[in-house]
Amino acid sequence: MTAATLAGAAELIRDTMEAYRDDPEAAGMLQGYARRLAEPLRIAVAGMVKAGKSTLLNAIIGEEIAPTDTGECTRIVTWYRHGPTPRITLHPIDGVPRNLPLKRVDGRLVFVLDGMRAEDVERLDVEWPSPALQAMTLIDTPGIASLSRDVSARTLAFLTPEDAASEADAVIYLMRHMHASDLRFLESFRDTRTARSGTVNAIAVLSRADEVGAGRIDSLISAGSIAERYGRDPNLRKLALAVVPVAGLLAQSARTLRQADFEALSMVAALDRTARERMLLSADRFRRSTEPEGLTEAARTALLERYGLFGIRLASVLIRNGFTDATPLAHELARRSGLDPLLDVLDRQFQARSEALKARTALAAVENLLASRPREGTEHLAAALERLQANAHEFRELQLLAVLRTTGLDLPPELAVEAERLLGGSGAASWVRLGLDSGSGPEMLAAEARRYLARWRGVSESPLTGRPAAEACRVVIRSCEGVVAECSGRHPQPRSA
Repeated sequence: MTAATLAGAAELIRDTMEAYRDDPEAAGMLQGYARRLAEPLRIAVAGMVKAGKSTLLNAIIGEEIAPTDTGECTRIVTWYRHGPTPRITLHPIDGVPRNLPLKRVDGRLVFVLDGMRAEDVERLDVEWPSPALQAMTLIDTPGIASLSRDVSARTLAFLTPEDAASEADAVIYLMRHMHASDLRFLESFRDTRTARSGTVNAIAVLSRADEVGAGRIDSLISAGSIAERYGRDPNLRKLALAVVPVAGLLAQSARTLRQADFEALSMVAALDRTARERMLLSADRFRRSTEPEGLTEAARTALLERYGLFGIRLASVLIRNGFTDATPLAHELARRSGLDPLLDVLDRQFQARSEALKARTALAAVENLLASRPREGTEHLAAALERLQANAHEFRELQLLAVLRTTGLDLPPELAVEAERLLGGSGAASWVRLGLDSGSGPEMLAAEARRYLARWRGVSESPLTGRPAAEACRVVIRSCEGVVAECSGRHPQPRSA
């Protein structure tokens, strides 16, 4: 995101606030969007009931602070922000916000609503000193398609409001299988005013991936094949940038692995292979087993609750293969859970273009305000908005990505795939756009970008290239010029904008 575009968005917000200074509601809304430009990217975690949203959120944060049971708090939109000290603030629908007591049981944060009903709470704000929350604000939403229509409606109203930009800049959408209801939600999120120009604000997660293979060691491989197939599905491909399989329970427990867990898992790993495999045939058999000696039924139940059969089997194999300390084991379990690939996708797709996503949200809010509450003397604001939307290359990339993933362009298939990658469809970093390794140096990146630049200039100037495709080529050319300029330590020139 160029500094000029971000500064332009901030200036437009200020000018619009001045024009609507006599409208307290509009001014307050605009102040909120001005703050959002300086805040971390807002990423909502959404999905059907029992999809594993809170569990995955805990894994990303690295702390068990989101409630994963079926209590009142799972029916409330809950924000997780970075703060120097832990704090929970309850915002009621009517009344003033108040702090809630901090209480931890068995290492988990417990939410006590202090006599409030979930339906009377607008949201909960949790501040936590987690490094992960320095770069993003995570928003846990109630399950869609809940037995309670009010609960589902709360999530849909929050993420896909009819007359405003979404509260979230991007969404991680969890699904156990791909259903029509999943596609309907992603379609509605894309169709909100803030998301209408592209598909870069949604990532799909095939959650509880270990259940795909019935908890076998190779479950994530099977889940990966399914996720790859989903990712190629034309109905889902136009709505989500990627589909990533994650064993959420294992990811959460790996990130919060305790010494007592490691010792219990080591006892299981030390068993004879035949005895170990026999006891791990089912959860009930493992719970009732009398082996290993010294591991009580309560301890085995706790292992099942935290790791599942898949996690226990995988940890046993890893321990027997040299992961004999808790910290290396935790890192390897997290990697094999699918969490690391998900964090990588979040970094490449969301964090690398966070400023563009935030600016787009702010501009959509201004556009909506000018359309819903028109007034004289705001023509210059509409003109400034149009200039920003038309001239910001990042927005043109997002728009073209949407076209490539939906209607397509009159380009040979191999060029269409290459265009999507060069536009940042697999990630906004230069090395990802160019299909190189992350360790590639500036000279190699610049040389490869110049090679693509020459190719796409040729495609653009070919008499066989139609007008819409030629216009798309110019956007790709501008992206290549940007990479060359970045690697040369220069600002990109506006020649192909």
